[in-house]
Amino acid sequence: TIRPKEGWQVYSSAQDADGRCICTVVAPEQNLCSRDAKGRQLRQLLEKVQNMSQSIEVLNLRTQRDFQYIMRMESQIKGLRSKFRQIESDRKTVVNKNFQELKGKMESLQPLIPVLEQYKTDAKLISQFKEEIRNLSGVLMGIQEEMGAYDYEELQQRVLNLENRLRNCMNKLTCGKLMKITGPLTVKTSGTRFGAWMTDPQASPKNNRVWYMDSYTNNKIVKEFKSIADFVAGVESRTYNLPFKWAGTNHVVYNGSLYYNKMQSNIIVRYSFETGRVVTQRALESAGFHNVYPYTWGGFSDIDLMADELGSNLWAVYATNQNAGNIVISQLNPDTLQILNTWNTEYSKRNAGESFMICGTLYITNSHLTGAKVYYAYSTKTSTYEYTDIPFHNQYFHMSMLDYNARDRALYGWNNGHQVLFNVTLFHIIKTEDDS
Repeated sequence: TIRPKEGWQVYSSAQDADGRCICTVVAPEQNLCSRDAKGRQLRQLLEKVQNMSQSIEVLNLRTQRDFQYIMRMESQIKGLRSKFRQIESDRKTVVNKNFQELKGKMESLQPLIPVLEQYKTDAKLISQFKEEIRNLSGVLMGIQEEMGAYDYEELQQRVLNLENRLRNCMNKLTCGKLMKITGPLTVKTSGTRFGAWMTDPQASPKNNRVWYMDSYTNNKIVKEFKSIADFVAGVESRTYNLPFKWAGTNHVVYNGSLYYNKMQSNIIVRYSFETGRVVTQRALESAGFHNVYPYTWGGFSDIDLMADELGSNLWAVYATNQNAGNIVISQLNPDTLQILNTWNTEYSKRNAGESFMICGTLYITNSHLTGAKVYYAYSTKTSTYEYTDIPFHNQYFHMSMLDYNARDRALYGWNNGHQVLFNVTLFHIIKTEDDS
Protein backbone atom coordinates (compact mmCIF):
# COMPACT_ATOMS: atom_id res chain seq x y z
CA THR A 1 0.00 0.00 0.00
CA ILE A 2 1.39 3.38 -1.02
CA ARG A 3 1.22 5.96 1.75
CA PRO A 4 2.17 9.34 0.25
CA LYS A 5 3.40 12.22 2.36
CA GLU A 6 0.94 14.66 3.79
CA GLY A 7 -0.47 17.00 1.14
CA TRP A 8 -0.06 14.43 -1.66
CA GLN A 9 -2.30 11.67 -2.93
CA VAL A 10 -2.19 8.60 -5.15
CA TYR A 11 -3.36 9.89 -8.54
CA SER A 12 -3.38 6.57 -10.39
CA SER A 13 -1.84 3.13 -10.31
CA ALA A 14 -1.42 0.13 -12.55
CA GLN A 15 -1.31 -3.58 -11.73
CA ASP A 16 -0.46 -6.68 -13.66
CA ALA A 17 -2.79 -9.64 -14.10
CA ASP A 18 -1.71 -11.07 -10.73
CA GLY A 19 -2.51 -7.86 -8.89
CA ARG A 20 1.10 -6.82 -8.38
CA CYS A 21 1.75 -3.08 -8.45
CA ILE A 22 3.63 -2.02 -11.59
CA CYS A 23 3.67 1.73 -11.01
CA THR A 24 1.97 4.35 -8.90
CA VAL A 25 1.54 7.99 -9.84
CA VAL A 26 1.63 10.22 -6.78
CA ALA A 27 0.62 13.77 -7.53
CA PRO A 28 -0.36 16.97 -5.73
CA GLU A 29 -3.79 18.45 -6.00
CA GLN A 30 -4.17 21.85 -7.63
CA ASN A 31 -4.60 23.57 -4.28
CA LEU A 32 -1.61 21.85 -2.70
CA CYS A 33 -0.49 24.93 -0.78
CA SER A 34 -3.75 25.01 1.15
CA ARG A 35 -3.31 21.34 2.10
CA ASP A 36 0.26 21.08 3.31
CA ALA A 37 1.00 21.25 7.05
CA LYS A 38 2.23 24.85 7.14
CA GLY A 39 -0.50 26.07 4.84
CA ARG A 40 -3.12 24.36 6.96
CA GLN A 41 -1.63 25.86 10.13
CA LEU A 42 -1.62 29.30 8.53
CA ARG A 43 -5.22 28.90 7.43
CA GLN A 44 -6.33 27.83 10.90
CA LEU A 45 -4.48 30.75 12.50
CA LEU A 46 -5.92 33.23 10.04
CA GLU A 47 -9.42 31.86 10.63
CA LYS A 48 -8.90 32.21 14.35
CA VAL A 49 -7.73 35.81 13.99
CA GLN A 50 -10.67 36.53 11.73
CA ASN A 51 -13.11 35.04 14.25
CA MET A 52 -11.59 37.08 17.05
CA SER A 53 -11.72 40.22 14.94
CA GLN A 54 -15.41 39.63 14.33
CA SER A 55 -16.00 39.04 18.03
CA ILE A 56 -14.15 42.24 18.93
CA GLU A 57 -16.24 44.12 16.39
CA VAL A 58 -19.41 42.77 17.99
CA LEU A 59 -18.14 43.77 21.43
CA ASN A 60 -17.29 47.23 20.14
CA LEU A 61 -20.78 47.75 18.73
CA ARG A 62 -22.34 46.47 21.92
CA THR A 63 -20.07 48.73 24.00
CA GLN A 64 -21.09 51.79 21.99
CA ARG A 65 -24.74 50.89 22.39
CA ASP A 66 -24.38 50.35 26.13
CA PHE A 67 -22.39 53.58 26.50
CA GLN A 68 -25.23 55.58 24.96
CA TYR A 69 -27.64 53.80 27.28
CA ILE A 70 -25.50 54.67 30.32
CA MET A 71 -25.32 58.31 29.21
CA ARG A 72 -29.08 58.45 29.29
CA MET A 73 -29.12 56.77 32.67
CA GLU A 74 -26.57 59.30 33.96
CA SER A 75 -28.92 62.20 33.33
CA GLN A 76 -31.68 60.31 35.11
CA ILE A 77 -29.40 59.66 38.09
CA LYS A 78 -28.58 63.39 38.32
CA GLY A 79 -32.30 64.11 38.34
CA LEU A 80 -32.74 61.61 41.15
CA ARG A 81 -30.07 63.32 43.23
CA SER A 82 -31.92 66.62 43.05
CA LYS A 83 -35.13 64.86 43.98
CA PHE A 84 -33.48 63.31 47.02
CA ARG A 85 -32.19 66.70 48.10
CA GLN A 86 -35.67 68.14 47.77
CA ILE A 87 -37.05 65.26 49.81
CA GLU A 88 -34.50 65.86 52.55
CA SER A 89 -35.50 69.54 52.81
CA ASP A 90 -39.18 68.96 53.00
CA ARG A 91 -40.08 65.35 53.47
CA LYS A 92 -43.66 65.73 54.47
CA THR A 93 -44.92 67.84 51.58
CA VAL A 94 -42.87 66.24 48.81
CA VAL A 95 -42.86 62.52 49.64
CA ASN A 96 -46.46 61.86 48.72
CA LYS A 97 -46.29 63.94 45.56
CA ASN A 98 -43.12 62.47 44.14
CA PHE A 99 -43.29 58.91 45.42
CA GLN A 100 -44.84 57.46 42.27
CA GLU A 101 -42.50 59.42 40.02
CA LEU A 102 -39.49 58.21 42.06
CA LYS A 103 -40.70 54.63 41.87
CA GLY A 104 -40.94 54.83 38.10
CA LYS A 105 -37.44 56.27 37.81
CA MET A 106 -36.01 53.45 39.92
CA GLU A 107 -37.72 50.84 37.73
CA SER A 108 -36.25 52.40 34.61
CA LEU A 109 -32.82 52.05 36.15
CA GLN A 110 -33.23 48.33 36.84
CA PRO A 111 -31.93 47.24 33.34
CA LEU A 112 -28.69 49.06 34.03
CA ILE A 113 -27.61 46.35 36.48
CA PRO A 114 -27.21 43.46 33.91
CA VAL A 115 -25.61 45.91 31.46
CA LEU A 116 -22.94 46.74 34.01
CA GLU A 117 -22.44 43.04 34.70
CA GLN A 118 -22.01 42.41 30.96
CA TYR A 119 -19.49 45.23 30.87
CA LYS A 120 -17.34 43.33 33.33
CA THR A 121 -17.55 40.13 31.22
CA ASP A 122 -16.81 41.95 27.96
CA ALA A 123 -13.83 43.71 29.45
CA LYS A 124 -12.39 40.38 30.56
CA LEU A 125 -13.06 38.85 27.12
CA ILE A 126 -11.36 41.73 25.32
CA SER A 127 -8.34 41.27 27.55
CA GLN A 128 -8.17 37.57 26.59
CA PHE A 129 -8.48 38.42 22.89
CA LYS A 130 -5.63 40.87 23.10
CA GLU A 131 -3.41 38.24 24.69
CA GLU A 132 -4.30 35.62 22.03
CA ILE A 133 -3.65 38.07 19.19
CA ARG A 134 -0.21 38.84 20.63
CA ASN A 135 0.56 35.11 20.71
CA LEU A 136 -0.76 34.51 17.19
CA SER A 137 1.19 37.40 15.77
CA GLY A 138 4.38 35.82 17.09
CA VAL A 139 3.51 32.42 15.57
CA LEU A 140 2.63 33.96 12.21
CA MET A 141 5.86 35.90 12.04
CA GLY A 142 7.82 32.75 12.88
CA ILE A 143 6.11 30.79 10.09
CA GLN A 144 6.61 33.62 7.62
CA GLU A 145 10.31 33.77 8.41
CA GLU A 146 10.61 29.99 8.06
CA MET A 147 8.77 29.84 4.73
CA GLY A 148 10.38 32.90 3.22
CA ALA A 149 8.80 35.56 1.04
CA TYR A 150 9.06 33.64 -2.24
CA ASP A 151 8.44 30.04 -1.11
CA TYR A 152 4.77 30.08 -2.03
CA GLU A 153 5.37 31.17 -5.63
CA GLU A 154 8.19 28.68 -5.95
CA LEU A 155 6.03 25.86 -4.60
CA GLN A 156 3.18 26.83 -6.90
CA GLN A 157 5.51 26.68 -9.90
CA ARG A 158 6.70 23.24 -8.83
CA VAL A 159 3.07 22.10 -8.64
CA LEU A 160 2.41 23.39 -12.17
CA ASN A 161 5.49 21.59 -13.47
CA LEU A 162 4.37 18.35 -11.81
CA GLU A 163 0.89 18.74 -13.26
CA ASN A 164 2.36 19.16 -16.75
CA ARG A 165 4.51 16.06 -16.29
CA LEU A 166 1.50 14.12 -15.05
CA ARG A 167 -0.60 15.32 -18.00
CA ASN A 168 2.10 14.20 -20.42
CA CYS A 169 2.20 10.84 -18.67
CA MET A 170 -1.58 10.43 -18.86
CA ASN A 171 -1.54 11.33 -22.57
CA LYS A 172 0.51 8.18 -23.14
CA LEU A 173 -2.35 6.08 -21.74
CA THR A 174 -4.09 5.93 -25.10
CA CYS A 175 -4.11 2.16 -25.43
CA GLY A 176 -4.32 -0.66 -22.96
CA LYS A 177 -5.68 -4.09 -22.25
CA LEU A 178 -9.21 -4.44 -20.88
CA MET A 179 -9.13 -5.55 -17.24
CA LYS A 180 -12.52 -4.61 -15.77
CA ILE A 181 -15.98 -3.27 -16.63
CA THR A 182 -17.98 -1.37 -14.00
CA GLY A 183 -21.49 0.05 -13.99
CA PRO A 184 -23.80 0.54 -15.63
CA LEU A 185 -24.97 4.12 -15.24
CA THR A 186 -28.51 4.43 -16.55
CA VAL A 187 -28.64 7.63 -18.60
CA LYS A 188 -32.20 7.35 -19.87
CA THR A 189 -35.10 4.96 -20.42
CA SER A 190 -36.71 5.38 -23.82
CA GLY A 191 -37.60 3.73 -27.12
CA THR A 192 -38.17 0.08 -27.89
CA ARG A 193 -36.20 -2.89 -26.56
CA PHE A 194 -33.64 -2.51 -29.34
CA GLY A 195 -31.75 0.52 -30.60
CA ALA A 196 -28.51 2.49 -30.63
CA TRP A 197 -27.23 5.75 -29.20
CA MET A 198 -23.76 7.23 -29.57
CA THR A 199 -21.43 10.22 -29.58
CA ASP A 200 -18.58 10.99 -31.98
CA PRO A 201 -15.19 9.81 -30.60
CA GLN A 202 -13.43 12.16 -33.04
CA ALA A 203 -15.36 15.26 -31.94
CA SER A 204 -13.75 18.10 -30.00
CA PRO A 205 -14.23 18.20 -26.20
CA LYS A 206 -16.80 21.00 -26.61
CA ASN A 207 -18.85 18.95 -29.08
CA ASN A 208 -21.02 16.57 -27.04
CA ARG A 209 -23.78 15.85 -29.53
CA VAL A 210 -25.74 12.62 -29.06
CA TRP A 211 -27.37 10.61 -31.86
CA TYR A 212 -30.31 8.30 -31.23
CA MET A 213 -31.58 5.51 -33.52
CA ASP A 214 -34.56 3.55 -32.19
CA SER A 215 -35.32 -0.04 -33.32
CA TYR A 216 -33.22 -2.44 -35.39
CA THR A 217 -35.11 -2.32 -38.69
CA ASN A 218 -37.70 -0.52 -40.80
CA ASN A 219 -36.58 2.92 -39.59
CA LYS A 220 -34.49 5.74 -41.04
CA ILE A 221 -35.06 8.61 -38.57
CA VAL A 222 -31.98 9.76 -36.61
CA LYS A 223 -32.51 12.18 -33.72
CA GLU A 224 -29.75 14.57 -32.67
CA PHE A 225 -29.28 16.20 -29.25
CA LYS A 226 -26.76 18.94 -28.45
CA SER A 227 -25.64 17.32 -25.19
CA ILE A 228 -26.25 14.44 -22.80
CA ALA A 229 -28.35 16.82 -20.68
CA ASP A 230 -30.59 17.61 -23.66
CA PHE A 231 -30.77 13.91 -24.47
CA VAL A 232 -31.95 13.12 -20.95
CA ALA A 233 -34.45 15.99 -21.08
CA GLY A 234 -35.66 14.92 -24.55
CA VAL A 235 -34.78 18.26 -26.17
CA GLU A 236 -33.99 17.44 -29.82
CA SER A 237 -31.83 19.84 -31.83
CA ARG A 238 -32.32 18.22 -35.22
CA THR A 239 -33.82 15.21 -37.00
CA TYR A 240 -32.28 13.45 -40.02
CA ASN A 241 -34.27 11.41 -42.50
CA LEU A 242 -31.83 8.89 -43.98
CA PRO A 243 -32.21 7.87 -47.64
CA PHE A 244 -32.08 4.16 -46.71
CA LYS A 245 -33.41 2.21 -43.74
CA TRP A 246 -30.87 0.56 -41.50
CA ALA A 247 -30.38 -3.04 -40.35
CA GLY A 248 -29.34 -3.95 -36.80
CA THR A 249 -28.15 -1.62 -34.05
CA ASN A 250 -24.41 -1.64 -34.69
CA HIS A 251 -23.94 1.77 -36.26
CA VAL A 252 -21.17 4.24 -35.46
CA VAL A 253 -20.74 8.01 -35.72
CA TYR A 254 -17.17 8.86 -36.69
CA ASN A 255 -15.70 12.24 -37.59
CA GLY A 256 -19.06 13.82 -38.38
CA SER A 257 -20.47 10.94 -40.43
CA LEU A 258 -22.85 8.11 -39.64
CA TYR A 259 -21.82 4.63 -40.83
CA TYR A 260 -24.57 2.02 -40.95
CA ASN A 261 -25.65 -1.22 -42.64
CA LYS A 262 -28.28 -0.70 -45.33
CA MET A 263 -31.37 -2.84 -44.73
CA GLN A 264 -31.49 -6.25 -46.46
CA SER A 265 -27.97 -5.91 -47.86
CA ASN A 266 -24.29 -6.08 -46.93
CA ILE A 267 -23.82 -2.49 -48.09
CA ILE A 268 -22.22 -0.01 -45.71
CA VAL A 269 -23.48 3.55 -46.01
CA ARG A 270 -21.57 6.68 -45.01
CA TYR A 271 -23.96 9.58 -44.34
CA SER A 272 -22.64 13.11 -43.65
CA PHE A 273 -24.54 15.02 -40.97
CA GLU A 274 -23.12 18.30 -42.28
CA THR A 275 -24.43 17.93 -45.83
CA GLY A 276 -27.38 15.66 -45.08
CA ARG A 277 -26.34 13.35 -47.91
CA VAL A 278 -24.79 9.94 -48.52
CA VAL A 279 -21.08 10.43 -49.18
CA THR A 280 -20.13 6.82 -49.95
CA GLN A 281 -21.70 3.38 -49.98
CA ARG A 282 -19.95 0.09 -50.62
CA ALA A 283 -20.76 -3.61 -50.33
CA LEU A 284 -18.79 -5.60 -47.75
CA GLU A 285 -17.83 -8.55 -49.92
CA SER A 286 -18.90 -12.03 -48.73
CA ALA A 287 -20.43 -10.63 -45.52
CA GLY A 288 -23.60 -12.40 -44.39
CA PHE A 289 -26.66 -10.19 -43.89
CA HIS A 290 -30.36 -10.20 -42.95
CA ASN A 291 -30.00 -12.60 -40.00
CA VAL A 292 -27.63 -15.03 -41.70
CA TYR A 293 -24.87 -14.40 -39.14
CA PRO A 294 -26.32 -12.18 -36.40
CA TYR A 295 -25.37 -11.94 -32.75
CA THR A 296 -27.21 -14.25 -30.34
CA TRP A 297 -30.20 -11.89 -30.04
CA GLY A 298 -30.82 -11.69 -33.81
CA GLY A 299 -32.18 -8.35 -34.98
CA PHE A 300 -30.29 -8.29 -38.31
CA SER A 301 -27.09 -7.62 -36.32
CA ASP A 302 -24.92 -9.31 -38.98
CA ILE A 303 -22.55 -6.37 -39.55
CA ASP A 304 -21.09 -4.42 -36.64
CA LEU A 305 -19.31 -1.10 -37.33
CA MET A 306 -17.00 0.44 -34.74
CA ALA A 307 -14.02 2.76 -34.09
CA ASP A 308 -11.27 2.88 -31.45
CA GLU A 309 -8.18 4.83 -30.33
CA LEU A 310 -6.05 3.98 -33.35
CA GLY A 311 -7.58 6.82 -35.35
CA SER A 312 -8.18 7.24 -39.10
CA ASN A 313 -9.50 3.67 -39.22
CA LEU A 314 -12.93 2.14 -39.14
CA TRP A 315 -13.67 -1.47 -38.19
CA ALA A 316 -16.27 -3.89 -39.50
CA VAL A 317 -17.07 -7.11 -37.66
CA TYR A 318 -19.11 -9.71 -39.54
CA ALA A 319 -19.06 -13.38 -40.67
CA THR A 320 -18.66 -15.13 -43.99
CA ASN A 321 -19.33 -18.54 -45.47
CA GLN A 322 -15.63 -18.78 -46.34
CA ASN A 323 -14.79 -18.50 -42.62
CA ALA A 324 -17.47 -21.03 -41.67
CA GLY A 325 -19.65 -18.39 -40.00
CA ASN A 326 -16.85 -17.34 -37.67
CA ILE A 327 -16.15 -13.67 -36.97
CA VAL A 328 -14.15 -11.71 -39.52
CA ILE A 329 -12.54 -8.36 -38.65
CA SER A 330 -11.87 -5.86 -41.43
CA GLN A 331 -10.12 -2.53 -41.23
CA LEU A 332 -11.80 0.03 -43.51
CA ASN A 333 -10.81 3.34 -44.97
CA PRO A 334 -13.42 5.71 -43.45
CA ASP A 335 -13.50 7.88 -46.60
CA THR A 336 -13.81 5.22 -49.31
CA LEU A 337 -14.99 2.22 -47.20
CA GLN A 338 -12.41 0.06 -48.95
CA ILE A 339 -11.00 -2.86 -46.96
CA LEU A 340 -7.42 -2.22 -45.83
CA ASN A 341 -6.80 -5.43 -43.91
CA THR A 342 -8.71 -8.49 -42.73
CA TRP A 343 -8.36 -11.04 -39.88
CA ASN A 344 -10.25 -14.34 -39.58
CA THR A 345 -11.06 -15.49 -36.06
CA GLU A 346 -12.29 -18.86 -34.83
CA TYR A 347 -15.21 -17.52 -32.80
CA SER A 348 -18.70 -18.21 -34.14
CA LYS A 349 -20.64 -15.01 -34.87
CA ARG A 350 -23.93 -16.65 -33.88
CA ASN A 351 -22.47 -17.54 -30.45
CA ALA A 352 -21.37 -13.97 -29.72
CA GLY A 353 -23.62 -11.77 -27.64
CA GLU A 354 -21.97 -8.48 -28.65
CA SER A 355 -18.46 -7.21 -29.45
CA PHE A 356 -16.48 -3.99 -29.24
CA MET A 357 -13.01 -2.82 -30.25
CA ILE A 358 -10.41 -1.27 -27.91
CA CYS A 359 -6.93 -0.43 -29.19
CA GLY A 360 -7.09 -2.87 -32.09
CA THR A 361 -8.34 -5.75 -29.93
CA LEU A 362 -11.83 -7.14 -30.46
CA TYR A 363 -13.58 -8.17 -27.24
CA ILE A 364 -16.51 -10.58 -27.57
CA THR A 365 -19.21 -11.36 -25.01
CA ASN A 366 -20.64 -14.84 -24.76
CA SER A 367 -24.28 -13.78 -24.40
CA HIS A 368 -26.70 -10.84 -24.59
CA LEU A 369 -28.57 -12.02 -21.48
CA THR A 370 -27.99 -12.03 -17.72
CA GLY A 371 -24.66 -13.52 -16.70
CA ALA A 372 -22.88 -12.38 -19.85
CA LYS A 373 -19.15 -11.73 -19.70
CA VAL A 374 -16.32 -10.80 -22.03
CA TYR A 375 -15.18 -14.26 -23.00
CA TYR A 376 -12.83 -13.87 -25.98
CA ALA A 377 -10.30 -11.29 -27.18
CA TYR A 378 -8.62 -11.12 -30.58
CA SER A 379 -5.63 -8.82 -31.15
CA THR A 380 -5.22 -7.50 -34.68
CA LYS A 381 -1.69 -6.35 -33.78
CA THR A 382 -0.45 -9.89 -33.10
CA SER A 383 -3.17 -11.91 -34.92
CA THR A 384 -3.60 -13.96 -31.74
CA TYR A 385 -6.53 -14.62 -29.41
CA GLU A 386 -7.10 -15.49 -25.77
CA TYR A 387 -10.03 -16.52 -23.62
CA THR A 388 -10.95 -14.03 -20.91
CA ASP A 389 -13.31 -13.85 -17.96
CA ILE A 390 -14.43 -10.24 -17.48
CA PRO A 391 -17.98 -10.01 -16.09
CA PHE A 392 -20.25 -7.01 -16.48
CA HIS A 393 -23.65 -6.24 -15.01
CA ASN A 394 -26.45 -6.77 -17.54
CA GLN A 395 -28.88 -4.84 -15.36
CA TYR A 396 -31.93 -4.99 -17.64
CA PHE A 397 -31.38 -8.54 -18.91
CA HIS A 398 -31.14 -7.94 -22.69
CA MET A 399 -28.22 -6.19 -24.40
CA SER A 400 -28.80 -5.27 -28.05
CA MET A 401 -25.96 -2.78 -28.47
CA LEU A 402 -22.52 -2.45 -26.86
CA ASP A 403 -19.99 -0.08 -28.39
CA TYR A 404 -16.75 1.46 -27.10
CA ASN A 405 -16.16 5.21 -27.34
CA ALA A 406 -12.44 6.04 -27.26
CA ARG A 407 -12.94 9.71 -26.35
CA ASP A 408 -15.09 8.93 -23.30
CA ARG A 409 -13.25 5.63 -22.58
CA ALA A 410 -16.65 4.11 -21.89
CA LEU A 411 -19.00 1.49 -23.30
CA TYR A 412 -22.33 2.73 -24.65
CA GLY A 413 -25.10 0.18 -24.29
CA TRP A 414 -28.78 -0.26 -25.20
CA ASN A 415 -30.10 -2.53 -22.48
CA ASN A 416 -33.74 -3.51 -23.01
CA GLY A 417 -34.97 0.04 -23.67
CA HIS A 418 -32.45 1.66 -21.31
CA GLN A 419 -29.53 3.75 -22.54
CA VAL A 420 -26.58 2.93 -20.26
CA LEU A 421 -22.86 3.64 -19.86
CA PHE A 422 -20.14 1.31 -18.54
CA ASN A 423 -16.72 2.41 -17.28
CA VAL A 424 -13.71 0.37 -18.39
CA THR A 425 -10.39 -0.22 -16.63
CA LEU A 426 -7.44 -0.65 -18.97
CA PHE A 427 -3.99 -2.00 -18.11
CA HIS A 428 -1.31 0.36 -19.42
CA ILE A 429 2.42 -0.03 -19.88
CA ILE A 430 3.95 3.44 -19.75
CA LYS A 431 7.22 4.17 -21.53
CA THR A 432 8.97 7.30 -20.31
CA GLU A 433 11.69 9.31 -21.98
CA ASP A 434 14.23 7.59 -19.71
CA ASP A 435 13.36 4.16 -21.13
CA SER A 436 15.88 2.80 -23.62
